Amino acid sequence: MLEVKHIRAHQKEYVQALKKRNFEADSVFEAILKLDERRRSTQKELDEILSESNSLSKEIGMLFKSGETEKANAAKEKTAGLKEDSKRLGEEMGQVATELQALLYQVPNIPHPSVPAGKSEEDNEEIFSEGEIPTLSKSALPHWELAKKYDIIDFELGNKITGAGFPVYKGKGARLQRALISYFLDKNTEAGYNEVQVPLLVNEASGYGTGQLPDKEGQMYHVGIDDLYLIPTSEVPITNIYRDDLLNFQDLPIQLTAYTPCFRREAGSYGAHVRGLNRLHQFDKVELVNIVKPDESYQVLDAMVEHIKSILRDLKLPYRVLRLCGGDLGFTSALTFDFELFSTAQDRWLEISSVSNFETFQANRLKIRYKDADNKKALVHTLNGSSLALPRVLAGILENYQTDEGIVIPEALRPYTGFDKIS
Repeated sequence: MLEVKHIRAHQKEYVQALKKRNFEADSVFEAILKLDERRRSTQKELDEILSESNSLSKEIGMLFKSGETEKANAAKEKTAGLKEDSKRLGEEMGQVATELQALLYQVPNIPHPSVPAGKSEEDNEEIFSEGEIPTLSKSALPHWELAKKYDIIDFELGNKITGAGFPVYKGKGARLQRALISYFLDKNTEAGYNEVQVPLLVNEASGYGTGQLPDKEGQMYHVGIDDLYLIPTSEVPITNIYRDDLLNFQDLPIQLTAYTPCFRREAGSYGAHVRGLNRLHQFDKVELVNIVKPDESYQVLDAMVEHIKSILRDLKLPYRVLRLCGGDLGFTSALTFDFELFSTAQDRWLEISSVSNFETFQANRLKIRYKDADNKKALVHTLNGSSLALPRVLAGILENYQTDEGIVIPEALRPYTGFDKIS
């Protein structure tokens, strides 16, 4: 969420920047600033009334002590009127604050200057690519056919138990899935991240804090009786660990990693491009979250990108990195890099990670601040990235490592799987 003081100071600049997102901010900003003026004038009036009321209260005691009962009673009547005024103004303050917050929740983050203009994923910029795309035999199969052939993932059984998008991993498929999780976590902890285990359900405040609510409410599973949400990513509970906290600059950076199942309704997702593991309602993911000082966040973002590159190099998977354009940028992000691996059997690129810097956007919602070396308070910057989302990585391994004799396991995973081939 943007800070009102920054909107006031940079209104024209922000309006222009948000056009990259195809978001027209003029009228929203005008409404925000008018409400803020009303909030500030109401607060000033309320403060004056409270100050006068306090002074009268002290005066009443002195008047009674000096025997000036008539004056004391008159002052009491005035105090009663001031209390009514303060109650009215307090209620007005609450209403204005609610309206102001609702408007601020409508405004996406300001894109970083390096974000290209564009309307959709077609306008994203490829900035890096690496790895050789293997040449497969004419009998090569997409991963959903390989899963059936080797009996390692059962999509029909998952459909029977729950519904489409909830696969059952079996035998070596389950072990490969577990191997990927352990491998990703080990890579992250070796890089200095602390592993945490977090809840799979969060309350509404947590969803609003990281920006999933109200922006992506329709994509989240809601447990109505308890008013809780199944997490779409562990970014939500991890970042909310520090909601409303005041950190010391010595505590930063905070680097956390976690494995969790993730749940997304993926409403409106149909067609051949979502077959098999390409898009699921429940999937496993290992996440990275960084909470840092503002002047360090873009160096940290670059380090996160390099870290994920190292994982994909170890797995020897062909991949590319995209800088997302304004039209494809997530609501809360200032700058996002997407990683995609090439699925040779499907002849298409599959997104496997998004690495984002939210700057102060999440921190302002979450009220995560820190004291700097001069004891001044400021908002932190938050970042997150998938390291990695498992379904499409698994799909890429199955498809790109398939041979006529079976599916070869990448060398980096063999200590975790205990086998070198699925056949």
